[in-house]
Amino acid sequence: MNIGFFGGSFDPIHRGHLALARAAAERFSLRQILFVPSGTPPHKQKHPLTPFLHRYTMVALATESEKGWLPSLLEAPVDSAARPNYSIDTVRSLKRTLKKVDNLYFLIGIDAFHDIAKWRESAALLSECEFVVASRPGYSLRDVAEALPESLRPAEAVTKPFHKQPATGDLVLPGVTLHLLESVQQNVSATTIRAAAAQGKTLGRWVEPRVAEYIRKVGLYK
Repeated sequence: MNIGFFGGSFDPIHRGHLALARAAAERFSLRQILFVPSGTPPHKQKHPLTPFLHRYTMVALATESEKGWLPSLLEAPVDSAARPNYSIDTVRSLKRTLKKVDNLYFLIGIDAFHDIAKWRESAALLSECEFVVASRPGYSLRDVAEALPESLRPAEAVTKPFHKQPATGDLVLPGVTLHLLESVQQNVSATTIRAAAAQGKTLGRWVEPRVAEYIRKVGLYK
């Protein structure tokens, strides 16, 4: 079975996330997609997140009408002093529960992927599963290759000819397989949504109606 792993702060989950999930599900016949709200993301420890319960609930509301889309508690905090969650640990923990015939695909936007070399054990993570990267205009195939950890990065002479080639298609190298999806990025960001919610604006163009209603009722981001 093909399974998607989609981690993120989801603060809140928005239409851009759902567009990536739909595109990946269609292209790779994903029977399940696990949406994994981060417990304590390492890169956001200095920036307070909305409590996990609210973010998990919004993910559940946004995905409840899609068959096989499942909110996950893989990174749910177990206490107030929870350690940072690293993707390599979460993926390894998940794979221990899967069957040998299952294939795991890691879903990620290209902006986040651009920093992949800074992630803990990034080379090991890239070897654990295939990556599905939502591309967008402005990124070249060379940009994607040069974002890889140094141990996996092709020589500059190899990547230089691709500096004008859009980041699309598949990139298969020793130790890493990347699938680049084009035309799935939407002009939406969680920062914009939070700012709009703080001003009492309607959020329907960015998030699912159930999520917008939850944000309004609970008073998130005020």
